[in-house]
Amino acid sequence: MSGMDLNEILEYLPHRYPFLLVDRVLDVVPGKSIRALKNVTANEEFFNGHFPHHPVMPGVLIIEALAQASAILSFRTAGEKPAEGTVVYFVGIDKARFKKPVFPGDQLILESELIRCVHGIWKFGAKARVDGVVVAQAELLCTEKSL
Repeated sequence: MSGMDLNEILEYLPHRYPFLLVDRVLDVVPGKSIRALKNVTANEEFFNGHFPHHPVMPGVLIIEALAQASAILSFRTAGEKPAEGTVVYFVGIDKARFKKPVFPGDQLILESELIRCVHGIWKFGAKARVDGVVVAQAELLCTEKSL
């Protein structure tokens, strides 16, 4: 088990501001699971339009944060960093559920467990929590592609 700071995360993900949605990896067990965090701040640009006077983090961005954490888990499981020009794409999102809204000031704990990897398709069971309460969950299917 080991954590990762922002500089290490940037070695595994091609995402950059404003679309990098993982601030820190708390722990990762290759081949098993990852736990990461996203600090949700009032400064996030999407809050300007979602929604004025009642800011709520879009559910699709919560799912994206879970996918980014899952991508880190896939590379750590494979024991490699992504090659130049390689990205991890969604190929499916199943059983997505949004249970509670996420607001500025919340800290999302992103949890993803590797279910399987067959023919380069990675399947994860993922949950996002705030204060220990599940706010979103989904099964994510991803694959690595060279550009």
